[in-house]
Amino acid sequence: MFSMGVIHPLTGLDHLFAMFAVGLWAALTHRSVREAIWTPLSFLCWLLIGALLGVMGVSLPAIEPMILASLFVLGLLVISRISLPRWASVVLVGFFAVFHGIAHGSELPVDGSAAAFFGGFMLTTLILHVIGLATGFKLKNHNVWQADQTNMPMARVLIDNSRSCCIFGPIDLY
Repeated sequence: MFSMGVIHPLTGLDHLFAMFAVGLWAALTHRSVREAIWTPLSFLCWLLIGALLGVMGVSLPAIEPMILASLFVLGLLVISRISLPRWASVVLVGFFAVFHGIAHGSELPVDGSAAAFFGGFMLTTLILHVIGLATGFKLKNHNVWQADQTNMPMARVLIDNSRSCCIFGPIDLY
């Protein structure tokens, strides 16, 4: 059952990307691991709470749309590198983690141990957060994150590139 829990977050790109993005965003917006670690730890705690709620049969409306929204919001935060106060980061990722947790908890195999399954997906989540943190600090420390020689913000570069890639022709966003 533990191995099923370990594999579970890796089977859906939504969970995989969200958990990686939490660590990446935390690293990109904090000066040290000591400051950055609170965001992923909050996600882990609220993920467990959500999973427990899922096992108990608690359901919130729009779980899958909220998981999708978490990808959108976390993606925007990573791209823009918006830094929030610690309490706001904790609340934001905690809010989304509850939805991810309910999804995990409700998918617990019927014949298995909840503790082993939870331990497995919590370990994988922690590893994905650490990979995100390491990636973020590596990008920051090597100035790889700069958009280009003109120092345009990354979001502007993405918008400029997407304008030329639209199948309907160029889109004027400005």
